[in-house]
Amino acid sequence: MSSTSLEAIPKVDIDPSGVFKYILIKVHGEMVNNEEPSVNIVRGFKRCEYHADIFDEVQPKLEPFDCEPLGGGRISHEPDNKKIHIYGYSQGYGKADHEITAQLVKAAFPGYTISISDEGY
Repeated sequence: MSSTSLEAIPKVDIDPSGVFKYILIKVHGEMVNNEEPSVNIVRGFKRCEYHADIFDEVQPKLEPFDCEPLGGGRISHEPDNKKIHIYGYSQGYGKADHEITAQLVKAAFPGYTISISDEGY
């Protein structure tokens, strides 16, 4: 796959409502002109008990790209109020950069109020 395919990967895939764990993942493309293109993506699902379960589900779907978990946390998604709150951390992967996550989520959910906090688990 080429870097154009890398750009085709949806940046955000989270459950439509509720509170659930999420991870921030860096997806690496093939080297081009001595540069390795990459994109950051957000994935979060209620069905996954652990942050590693999310990675284990997502990574095979993104082959042949290399995936690197950058950290995790939790998301509270309230579609009726158009609010998403990003907070907490992953015991296995550490805390994701919630600022990066918020930028990606804001682009995927225009019109939503996006908030972040370092508090809570």
